[in-house]
Amino acid sequence: MATALITGASRGLGEEFAWQLATARHDVVLVARDSDRMSEIADTIRSAAGVEVEVLQADLADPAALDRVADRLADPDRPISLLVNNAGYGLGRSILETTWEDEKAALDVLVTAPMRLSQVAAKAMVDRGHGAILNVSSIAAHLANSSYGAHKRWVLDFTQALAGQLRGTGVSATAVIPGLVRTEFHDAPDLVHMREEYPDAAWLSAEQVVASALAAVRRKAVTVTPSARYAAGAGLLHLVPKSLTRRSRSQRRG
Repeated sequence: MATALITGASRGLGEEFAWQLATARHDVVLVARDSDRMSEIADTIRSAAGVEVEVLQADLADPAALDRVADRLADPDRPISLLVNNAGYGLGRSILETTWEDEKAALDVLVTAPMRLSQVAAKAMVDRGHGAILNVSSIAAHLANSSYGAHKRWVLDFTQALAGQLRGTGVSATAVIPGLVRTEFHDAPDLVHMREEYPDAAWLSAEQVVASALAAVRRKAVTVTPSARYAAGAGLLHLVPKSLTRRSRSQRRG
């Protein structure tokens, strides 16, 4: 049975990835900071889906914790067939309002961790001749008005570069580019206002995003935007001068 490792697996998209993969008969390794919540999810998934569930507590902003996750990915005796780099969060404030420690931690989780884990996973998967890496980007990648958007742009560009380097190896790389998603992400104090500012039609379900992302992995697509509306919007954003998007309010999550 194939095994998937999912970061940020204690809530939101990460939890939904765990459920959809488990019901598709994948064993799963859950990675997140909240070990208590992961343990509850793990027990429920084991009972409902009958698969193996491993819990790995790790704060990806901590280099030692990131090393532990990388070591798990590299373990030849317990191979990982799918890596889902999903962990992330939005600061909800401009760089003029945050501290360096805030920004560095976000950079470590949103950029450093996906690069490190993707490299480790790719090398192990190429040696076996098969595997897939799925990175969660954001529609914010098409804007130019926040450090969060810049990080998600990096995720998108990095995944496209990685996909090119993996061509012909049997290993694929995919970036999913969701818009606003109804998860606990927007429960954070600096983000909760977004629930009222955007209409219902702007919000996607976690189920929709994850199903689209996993379907894209199966067909080895390099990018996927799990909404026709957001795909059209992304196309328009390519035509809009960055000077205009820079004036818009900070897009904290997509």
